[in-house]
Amino acid sequence: MGAGHSHPLYRQGDSPVHRAPAEAKLVCLVVFVFAVVAAPREVFWPYLVVAGILITVWAIARIPLRWIAPRMLIEAPFVVLAILLPFSEGGERTEVLGMSLSVSGLYAAWGILVKGTLGVAASLTFAATTRADELPIALSRLGVPAMITQILVMMLRYVDLLAVQAGQQRIARTARGDDPRFAHQAAAIAKGVGSLFLRSYERGERVHLAMTSRGFSGRVPELPGPSSRVKAGAAQWLTVTMPAVAAVAVSVTAWKLL
Repeated sequence: MGAGHSHPLYRQGDSPVHRAPAEAKLVCLVVFVFAVVAAPREVFWPYLVVAGILITVWAIARIPLRWIAPRMLIEAPFVVLAILLPFSEGGERTEVLGMSLSVSGLYAAWGILVKGTLGVAASLTFAATTRADELPIALSRLGVPAMITQILVMMLRYVDLLAVQAGQQRIARTARGDDPRFAHQAAAIAKGVGSLFLRSYERGERVHLAMTSRGFSGRVPELPGPSSRVKAGAAQWLTVTMPAVAAVAVSVTAWKLL
């Protein structure tokens, strides 16, 4: 039933951020992201302050920028969308480097870039300092429905296995002359995806049957070990959620000064 001790984004460490209760870090992440999203895009200083908060957390957690930067590429599709907005939006226009760009499009592009970047950076910080087997326990402690927690546990447990099987299918197709660059091979790829889905569904049924036959009731048990650290106390909640509280204060101040 365990989800494994680590995941590809986890960075081994023994910093205060690593040792902090996962439920408090999860609440901090959610509130922090909402505060960033709620900040007005018309002003720039709030995002500099929030970035400073993140950098401080990285320093405490001993996460180097060279580890964060390559993993930020996950937001590349949103960057492409943001680049196109100033050209496609209507309304008032302004000249930038000889190009006529939409003012509202520029603000929209800025908002997507800065908010998406800070959100991804915060999520990577949480992933880098939280073990996979801590997350289900944290969700249970926060009162998340058992079914959602169970789905998440199974996803964490088997996502790597599915990735390996997908890679094996690709190698097998390539060995038989398949080239995914050609459109006529789309049918083979679709059949492979369908086969992987059916095998995953059947595996899920077998695993669930095995779990229920061993007495699983739908609740994730708190097994002894690092994943079952003591629940966060009042002092820990206050300390761990300070970045989120600071981000909320920055967002509210920005709106008042706008």
